[in-house]
Amino acid sequence: MGGLYGIASKKDCVADLFYGTDYHSHLGTRRGGLVVRNGRGFTRFIKDITNAQFRTKFEDDLPELKGSLGLGVISDFEDQPLIIGSHLGTYALVTVGRIENLDSLAAEVFSDRATHFSEMSGDAINPTELVATLINREASFEDGIEYAQRVIEGSCSLLLLTDHCIYAARDRLGRTPLVIGGKPGAYAVTLETCALPNLDYEIEEYLGPGQVVRITPDGFETLKPPGETMQICAFLWVYYGYPASNYEDINVEVVRNRCGAALAKADDCQVDTVAGIPDSGTGHAIGYANEAGVPYQRPFVKYTPTWPRSFMPQEQRIRDLVARMKLIPIRELIRGKRLLFCEDSIVRGTQLKDTIQRIYDYGALEIHMRPACPPLVYGCKFLNFSRSKSELDLAARKAIKELDGESEEQLAEYADSTSERYRAMVDRIKQRLGLTSLKYQELGDLVAAIGLPKERLCTYCWDGAEPCKRGQGPGVRGEG
Repeated sequence: MGGLYGIASKKDCVADLFYGTDYHSHLGTRRGGLVVRNGRGFTRFIKDITNAQFRTKFEDDLPELKGSLGLGVISDFEDQPLIIGSHLGTYALVTVGRIENLDSLAAEVFSDRATHFSEMSGDAINPTELVATLINREASFEDGIEYAQRVIEGSCSLLLLTDHCIYAARDRLGRTPLVIGGKPGAYAVTLETCALPNLDYEIEEYLGPGQVVRITPDGFETLKPPGETMQICAFLWVYYGYPASNYEDINVEVVRNRCGAALAKADDCQVDTVAGIPDSGTGHAIGYANEAGVPYQRPFVKYTPTWPRSFMPQEQRIRDLVARMKLIPIRELIRGKRLLFCEDSIVRGTQLKDTIQRIYDYGALEIHMRPACPPLVYGCKFLNFSRSKSELDLAARKAIKELDGESEEQLAEYADSTSERYRAMVDRIKQRLGLTSLKYQELGDLVAAIGLPKERLCTYCWDGAEPCKRGQGPGVRGEG
């Protein structure tokens, strides 16, 4: 996934930039970066944060970072921020999202023989450098950002730092959020609103889909108004958003409580204890327990000081190790109990299967699982929330393959919770995981818990739904 943060201040911005960026650490564990603009130009640091927390990697560099304008980024893959020299001037750039047509766009810009890419990882082009190349094709930053947003398929939100201001652009369909906060003498722009209150910023504006603004220490102005079509990722509220954050002015923890309550209302399971698979399953479990009137307990606790979120590492072996080591069981709350766990989702299911077996080994009588969202039938093509190399790794797709082979003709039926194929798929997943029962959240209940109209949400990974495609000029194949 990844996160980004920017500050425009009348005073030195480094402390706010450092801590504000750190509040995005749950969104990535690969690279972290900071850049500031001062009288000497740009000062930048990029660190590998695979085996160390963001704060510990950058604390020693803070004395060298001085300036009133700055950007920070937590990246799930590529090195950022980039410093770009161009006919528009020198600027720094950070992005978050996923460019589905990266190869075709790169091939197009390579047709200009003067174009080259230098920020390479093996044979892979750094997506942020590609975005910079697209911006540089136009006569102004404003036009360049609009052009890049128009031709990119997938999503791309960005912050661009010049000598005097920050340009902030939310991706064309608003799949990732951007929010502006303010306090006397400074303005911040952030993906996660949890990065604002402890630094004394108040939310000023939630940017709309495709909106572009210019931010200075004195304020901000809209350069491009928001578009009408929004497809914000619903998985933000379900899983990878932080509980203290708001998107579209809707709090994550509140939504998770409502999701859990909806699961309980649709259930008649008799259990002794309700628990969450921490961390993101906890909010759902509290909502379930409160609605069902069943005690909420923690038969697993998470060791947080050193173990990151287990979806981040690309290798399955490392993901499994992280998932196992970070969850510590409490035998006294497991032995002889009928347990119901709320989980944010079941993605691959490999880690969950091991967790379930460990609970049985500690003496559980029954284990019931209630994911807070429907089965993931389609692999996300808009955001990098999972580093799975194939959508066939998804637990639902594995079950579908066992039932129907690799044909995709029946996927819509498997995504329909009223169909026989759906019930067969869920039963197959339940058997593979070794659960007493498995019941997924209904998509309609999830949408209601979020509180936005379904057409304003991206639910592609659950039902394959996309906004209607429409022509948007040369080189653009539609909204997807």
